[in-house]
Amino acid sequence: MTGKILVLGAAGRLGFAAAEAFREARWQVRGLVRPKRTFAAPRGIEVVEAYTREEAVEAARGCDVVLNAFNPAITEWRDKATQLAHSAIATAEENGATFIFPGSVWNYGETMPPLLDEATPVHPSTMKGRLRVEIETRIEEACERGMRAIVLRAGDFYGAGVGSWFDLVVVKDLGRQRLTYPGPLDVVHPWAYLPDYVDTLVTLAERRSEFKPYETFGFPGHAVTGREMIAAIEAITRATYNVSRMRWWMIKSFGQIFRMGRALGELEYLWRVPHRLSGDKLKAALGDVPHTPFDKAVRTSLRVLGYRV
Repeated sequence: MTGKILVLGAAGRLGFAAAEAFREARWQVRGLVRPKRTFAAPRGIEVVEAYTREEAVEAARGCDVVLNAFNPAITEWRDKATQLAHSAIATAEENGATFIFPGSVWNYGETMPPLLDEATPVHPSTMKGRLRVEIETRIEEACERGMRAIVLRAGDFYGAGVGSWFDLVVVKDLGRQRLTYPGPLDVVHPWAYLPDYVDTLVTLAERRSEFKPYETFGFPGHAVTGREMIAAIEAITRATYNVSRMRWWMIKSFGQIFRMGRALGELEYLWRVPHRLSGDKLKAALGDVPHTPFDKAVRTSLRVLGYRV
C-alpha cells in the first residue's frame, strides 16, 4: 500500500534521504522546507516552502502519511524541539494521516539496560531525554483521539551525507592518519545506517494498516564497540591510525560558558553506557529488515564523504 507522503524537513539529512527512498518506492512525495531552502530538497518531489504551523497543516492536505524529519540544531532543542513536534503532530492529526516519528534512545537515560526493547521503562536523565518522552506522550495522546502513529527508534545515524558523529568526530581527521572516538573502545554503541533506516520507514508506511493505532519499533542497525568500528575503518582503508578519545571534561567545562558545550555534554553517557536496540518486534512485523553488512555500510559512508576506498 503506497500513497502520498509529506516529509517535514525534506532539506535536512534524514528528510532528504527519506524523501528519496519514498520517491524510489513510487510514492507521491511532497517535501516541506523552510523558505528559500527549495534548492536543498531532492529532485523529483513536490516541494512546499512553509514556516508556520498553519502552512504545514495545509501542505499535508490529501496526504496519507506525514513523516516528522524536523531536526532542530542541538543547541536549540530546549527552545524548538517540542514546538516543532507539536506542529508536526497537528499536521498529521488534522489531516487524518498516519504520523511517523524517528525515535531516540535518549528516553531511557543513564540507567538504561544493555538491551533496549519496546517494553523497556523510560527514565530520562537529561533535558533532551525528557523532551523526547514528552513528545512521544503527545503522540500517544493524539492516537487516543483517533490519529495513527509509528515510532521507529534508532541509535546514531551515519551514512548518506554529513552531520553525524561518524563524519564530524570519528573520521574527521582520517586524512591526517587520526581517528577520534567519543567513548571507551570496549563499549557497545548502536549505529543506524541511514539508507537502511529510511528503507525501513518505507516498508512500515506501506504496511501501516496492519499495525495498532500507536506502534513503536526498535531499529537494531549496527551495534558495535569502538574497537570494532576502528578495525572496520582500518581494514577498509588498509591503514592504521592514531586513535584518541574525545575530551569530554573539556567539553563539559566549556559547557559552563557555551551552549554547544552544555548540549554535547548531556550526551556523554551514551558512549560510556553499553546499549543496543532489539529488533525482534520489527523483524516479527516485517520479516526481512533492511540491513547492509557493517563493513559495506562503513565503506559506502566513507566514499560518500569523498574518501577513495
